Formats: sequence, structure tokens, C-alpha cells
Amino acid sequence: MKSALSRLKPLIRWVILGASVFFLAGVLGQNWQNVTSFRLDGAGWACLAIALGITLSAHICAGWVWSQTLRRDFQQPVDSGQMIQAYLQTNIAKYLPGNVWHYYGRIKAATTAGASLETATVTVLLEPLLMAAAALLIALLASKSIVAHYGSMALWLQWLGFIGVLLAIHPRVLNPVMGYLGNLKQKTASSSENAPSVKLVRYPVLPFLGGLSFLLLRGAGFLATFWAIAPFNSEQIPLLLSGFSLSWLVGFLVPGAPGGVGVFEATAIALLGRDFPTGLLLGSVALYRLVSVTSEAMGAGLAWLDQQLGH
Repeated sequence: MKSALSRLKPLIRWVILGASVFFLAGVLGQNWQNVTSFRLDGAGWACLAIALGITLSAHICAGWVWSQTLRRDFQQPVDSGQMIQAYLQTNIAKYLPGNVWHYYGRIKAATTAGASLETATVTVLLEPLLMAAAALLIALLASKSIVAHYGSMALWLQWLGFIGVLLAIHPRVLNPVMGYLGNLKQKTASSSENAPSVKLVRYPVLPFLGGLSFLLLRGAGFLATFWAIAPFNSEQIPLLLSGFSLSWLVGFLVPGAPGGVGVFEATAIALLGRDFPTGLLLGSVALYRLVSVTSEAMGAGLAWLDQQLGH
């Protein structure tokens, strides 16, 4: 059974990626003239520069929150600056096949800096849960639009998902799980070794607020990118933020798409296609992908430069 599943995983990844690319190719073919008709003026380029700066700030914020989670919530003797550098340097690795190498790099960096393997693993796995809760909360800002487009059931599902994640990260839930993992390690180790006790000392309010700040900054970067092509009114901001958050969440969770490439774009077009022209959405998500990758590359480069200057 396990061998069959291991064989199916690569196939599922290719199917998801192929379906996303096929969908985007079809949309691009139907709206090619509209996409090529967009021209950026000076104000548009300024909006893209602002979007780049905001998105880079989002990644720095996420790195700082991870460092504080290790230091404050798990009492690990790590240096905040080193953890932020490691976060930014490993962030670009999520585009590698498998979509797990950035997690591996962060666990390795945290253990090298002095954190225990169990704690480093838990903090890396905790981050996606917190960001998922943040994305669902931001999406709930446009509850009226969700009900109008997809019915009240979709709204209830989002609320259930949000509450479920908040309960899953409670210390009374996480600490027993971490204790179980520690006991497993102790059984596999020699009898003279004691597995370190890993506990969450308080509810991770700061990491959750950090995840919320990260998603809001990413959403602001998306809004600035969208504005570079076509202005929008203030009433459309909740809808755009909600569509962005859900699209980011789907691209974040769906396997087989490194960095959510293809899945994020297809989901955004599907969610926002009723309220905005398809050509406009296609141009916006394509530009935002360019802004996002550029900001991650800049973050990795700046972290490496800061590391070299520190040496």
C-alpha cells in the first residue's frame, strides 16, 4: 500500500501542475490581446517598486516571527539575526521539486544555531498552520461576497477551518503531540540518553499575529501590483484581499506545485473572475508572481550579503 502511494505521489504532482498550466494556457490564449494591450507608465512602475518593497518586508517579518517563536515560545538559545538570515536564504528553495527543501534548510539552520531537533521541527511545521489560519481570517473579511458568490456553506466551512486551526495550535493539543514524538525518539536512542522536553509555554499569539501581518503585507503587495495595471475602488479591497488570501492558501497547501506556481494563479482567476476582467486578472497575477520571486531572490541575496559582512 505504501509503495503504491509513493508511486502515485509524483503522478499526482504532475497532474496538478499540468492541469494548472493547461488552465492558464487556455485563459491566456483567449485573452492574449487584452494582456498584451497593458502598458505600464511611470506610476505603474512606481506601484511595482512599492509592491516589491512590501513583499520583501513580508518575508523579513516572517523570518523575525520564526526567530521569536524559537526564542520566546520555545525558549531556545538561538540568535534572531541568524534565524532571519536562514529564513530568507532558504525561502527560495521552495521552488525546488518536492516543495520541502526550505523546511529542511530551516530545521538544519535552527539545530546548528543551538535549537533541539524536535523544537526546530515543530516550529517549522507550526508556521503553515498559523499562516493558514491567518489566510482564512483575512478571507472572512469579504463574508458578504463569499455568501453572494458561493453560498453560506462556503462561509461556514471557512469558519470551521479557522476555528479548527486555532484549536490545533493550543498548547494542550500540541504539547501531548510533542511529548509523544519525544518518547519515540527516546525509545530509538540508547537507554542512557534522555529526550529533551519540548513544550509550548504559552498560546502562540505572537506567531499568529506575525502570520497575519505576513499575509496582510503580501496582500498589500498584490493590491499595489493590481493597481499598477488598473485602479480599483475602496469597496473592492476586501474582495481582492479575500481572493488573494484564498488563492495563496490553495497554492500553499496543494502538493505538486513548488511555491504554488500555477495553482495560485489559476485559483485567483477562478475566484475573482466574476468581478474583474479575465485579461486584467491574468496580467496582475503574472506580474505579482514576478514581484514575489524577485523579492525572495533579493531577500536571499541581502541575507547572504549581511552574513558576509558580519563575518
